[in-house]
Amino acid sequence: MIQISGLSKAYGRQIIFNDIDVTVNSGERVGLVGRNGHGKTTLFRMILGQEYPDEGVITVPNGYRIGHLSQHIAFTEKTVLEEGCLLLPKADDGRDESYKVGAVLHGLGFSTEDFDTKPSSLSGGYQIRLNLAKVLVSEPNLLLLDEPTNYLDIVSIRWLVKFLRSWQNEMIIITHDREFMDSVTTHTLGIHRQKVRKIEGPTDKLYQQILIDEEVYEKTRLNDERKRKDVEQFINRFRAQANKAKAVQSRIKALARHEQREKLTDVKNLDFAFNDAVFTGKQLMAAEGLSFSFDPAVESLIDNLDLFVGKDDRIAIIGKNGRGKTTLLNLLAGELEPVNGTITGHPQLKTAFFGQTNINRLDLSKTVEAEIMDVHPDHSRGAARKICGAMMFEGDMALKKISVLSGGERSRVLMGKLLVSPANLLLLDEPTNHLDMESIDSLIEAIDAFRGAAVIVTHSELVLHAVATRLIIFDRGEIRVFEGTYEDFLQCVGWSDEGAVTPESSLGQLGQIDKAKGLSKKDLRRLRAEIITNRSKTLTPLQKRITAIEEMINGFEKRIDIDTQSLLIASTKGDGHAIKDLTKAIHETKEHIENLFSELEDVTAEHDAKMKKFEDQMNDLQEVG
Repeated sequence: MIQISGLSKAYGRQIIFNDIDVTVNSGERVGLVGRNGHGKTTLFRMILGQEYPDEGVITVPNGYRIGHLSQHIAFTEKTVLEEGCLLLPKADDGRDESYKVGAVLHGLGFSTEDFDTKPSSLSGGYQIRLNLAKVLVSEPNLLLLDEPTNYLDIVSIRWLVKFLRSWQNEMIIITHDREFMDSVTTHTLGIHRQKVRKIEGPTDKLYQQILIDEEVYEKTRLNDERKRKDVEQFINRFRAQANKAKAVQSRIKALARHEQREKLTDVKNLDFAFNDAVFTGKQLMAAEGLSFSFDPAVESLIDNLDLFVGKDDRIAIIGKNGRGKTTLLNLLAGELEPVNGTITGHPQLKTAFFGQTNINRLDLSKTVEAEIMDVHPDHSRGAARKICGAMMFEGDMALKKISVLSGGERSRVLMGKLLVSPANLLLLDEPTNHLDMESIDSLIEAIDAFRGAAVIVTHSELVLHAVATRLIIFDRGEIRVFEGTYEDFLQCVGWSDEGAVTPESSLGQLGQIDKAKGLSKKDLRRLRAEIITNRSKTLTPLQKRITAIEEMINGFEKRIDIDTQSLLIASTKGDGHAIKDLTKAIHETKEHIENLFSELEDVTAEHDAKMKKFEDQMNDLQEVG
């Protein structure tokens, strides 16, 4: 376990932590959340001894080993496998356990051929993956992971989820991917307003509790303010009357003893909408026979692809790194020319392109405001400032030069430039990189509300589940269009590297158990194992959501009990203001409960229907066996 007591940290006038206490107990897997710049990485660095608190202590047991994902690249061994084995604990009996390293490397996307290559010859992304493999096999008491999904593709991320779910020691993880975090953690630790709060459960539960606490705080503050004004009026009215002197002094002392609550400052969120351009047709863009290769002597990244983009499509491009996802988006954006085939846009087509390399095109010598105005010089400065504000560059922040901005801030500038011009087709390449959870939520809402089409390259399953209705999939050595959602793809096809469910390999899960007759017992066991695995992957998130909803309902019901008691007291005292506020609060809470019960009914029905489907599959398989 690790214990943090009385920890405070500030950089100049900026307070990061103020007297925080938290304990990570044995076996807990903790998700660390908070806005960018609020201290998540700073806390990691203090746990590692790379920075020191202004006050307080961090206590760890003797012999407690901490492993962390380092962005520092320094390899010493000749091959990837040898480098991966550097931190592997020695077996007590001297056995060679390098197979463990091999399994992790495979899971992170390395091929067997990669094992004998020089670490220094790897791309930057794969060098980070090698560092991740080293820390995962080192079996530390506490595993610290800061954005471990950076540089991972979607298949490797899904493997990492399975690995971390089985982690037996302590873990603290920072990630902007809410779905990834919730799928591997047991607890959530939030940094908010220079304090920390830790709860058992997913991120939603923490944020819901923070919201409730701040609502209670604000109502209490307003009630205190009304009481304070009443007392001040009494003091001012009777200060000069001798017969009231004792009562006046009593109230003056009471005011001095009662600490005045400060109004909570607003926490800024990205708040924006894409600018819709008029489109009266049905099809924005069509690609026919599209092929592309950077080298004619090498196999094409994209070969004979046919694609149409409808006026309100939400298309996600998914697959492993290096397969051609960004290349395809660049082709659709007109950044590259196809080797063969054509891309035809409607005469009314207007695109907005967010590309990985576009951030490098920002002029380092210009201000945020100037970059926004460059897109449309005829726009007023006020209009530019409005966009800057939406991207969280308010006031003088808009005059900061690009050269001093972080990667995340530059990403927001680029997003702001997209908002200036009207568009009916968004082309977005990993738009969630550098964004925190709240900003990702805002982006998803903006994409959902956009009255046009969007084509998105992403590894985020959160984004895929939230917006994608069609897919372009790079897998099994080919590229193809899948007409359906990401959940449809996982259930009907799946990823090849996961021993995925396919019509050929898992007939039972596609309702074709009867075709499994005559299979060997080994094949039947494999089918049974696949059904059990997919049952767990499908039902576990639903069961977690059911539990979370039930806990929220219990919390709201307790809140109604408390407010009802307060209402009785207020009624007895004849406190009209309190009666009004409490009645309104009880009514709003009951509405929350009704909405939650409605959601609970839907989720439970979905869970039960899918449970029955899996039970039917298992029963059918038993009859075949």
